[in-house]
Formats: sequence, C-alpha cells, structure tokens
Amino acid sequence: MSRKRTTYSAEFKAKVVLEILEGEKTLNEIASKYKLLPKNLQNWKKQFLSNASLAFDKSQVVKEYKEEIEFLKKQSDQLAKKVGTLTIEKD
Repeated sequence: MSRKRTTYSAEFKAKVVLEILEGEKTLNEIASKYKLLPKNLQNWKKQFLSNASLAFDKSQVVKEYKEEIEFLKKQSDQLAKKVGTLTIEKD
C-alpha cells in the first residue's frame, strides 16, 4: 500500500521554524517531537529565511499580484471578444 503524502499548513511550518530559530532544542529533537524528517525542517527553515524580507516589503508582493491580476483580466477580455466574434460569425 502506498502512503498519502502529508501536507502541512503555512502556519504550522512557520511555528516549527520559529521553534528551530529559538535554539532551545536541536533540530532532531524538534523533528522527533512533531514526527517529521530533519531534512524537511532544514528545507522549511531555508525557505523561511530566504523569504523573510517579504514580511517587511508587502508592497512589492501586492504589486506583483496586482500586475498578475491585470494581465489575467486583459487576457480574459481578449478571449471574451474572440468568443463574441466567433459567435456572431456562426450566427
């Protein structure tokens, strides 16, 4: 039988990584406490630290999402126009 891959919420990962960064327990102790692989914790910590600057630069993240939304709206409008044109041609 195959095991289903477990997914963890961002809140859980952040809580565990913050516990690692406190430094009161070793990585292996924390891994055994939550029944996780130490390599997963290392990866989560690396990802957390590489994206830590986003917590202080929310405007950049918001700007990127707004740009993506605008692009998708334009793309949707173009597709709607194309559908309209094809519908008129068919009729």
